[in-house]
Amino acid sequence: MYDLRNVIVTKILPPQVVYSKKSRIYKTSCRATYGLTFCQSGQITYTMNGKKYVSRPGTAILLPQGGAYRLFGDATGWFPLINFECTNLKCDEIIVFHLQHPQSCIKDFEALNNLFVNGRSPLKIYSAFYDLLDKVSYESIPQSKRMSSIIQYIEDHISSPGLSNSEIAAQAYISEVYLRKLFDTFYDTSPKQYILNMRIQKAKHLLTNTEYTVTAISEQCGFSSLYHFCRIFRNKTGLSPTEYATANRIYEI
Repeated sequence: MYDLRNVIVTKILPPQVVYSKKSRIYKTSCRATYGLTFCQSGQITYTMNGKKYVSRPGTAILLPQGGAYRLFGDATGWFPLINFECTNLKCDEIIVFHLQHPQSCIKDFEALNNLFVNGRSPLKIYSAFYDLLDKVSYESIPQSKRMSSIIQYIEDHISSPGLSNSEIAAQAYISEVYLRKLFDTFYDTSPKQYILNMRIQKAKHLLTNTEYTVTAISEQCGFSSLYHFCRIFRNKTGLSPTEYATANRIYEI
């Protein structure tokens, strides 16, 4: 799979929404730029080097610069398109990205188009397009890889008392509903309980392997207060943090 998050964009042409009728045929022998296109409705089949690539709702299509292909309109519809030039993207085939939340990408396309229409600064335009490329790449990551990224984010921010479903979902470009679905599928628990269990496991390690105070451990594990930490810890283990440390501390010989 191609990762669009590291490309260096050198030119962005004004976005357009292509109206493609059923049975429409179009051929190109050398595409002038790269093209990133979405499908709001309808369906198009691209044929390149004997392979077929289908643009349907829920997909994004990367059309390669210099590419030669033929397209056929399977069903009438609307196809948002952004033509652009970039460096360090070696792509000589059509790439299909399967999106988890295609409407979110369509909204970002519309926001980018509005920046052009309203004559906003190139910096804002490039920033918006980079965000869209990032979202397309991340949206198409398989669930297992997406879950690994989410877990890494939680581990990196476990000491933050404000870590929430909305924050995690936002950085993963998914809804909170989908976030809960992922955790139910992979861990048979909710994100909140997973985070709580991770905090308790970290607390156990610090209590038995370090000389940190209970207060310091509470803060490092992301609990909002010492009282909250002690109450949850006792609920999970049957012991207070101090009792657990005394019973399980590892002493070096």
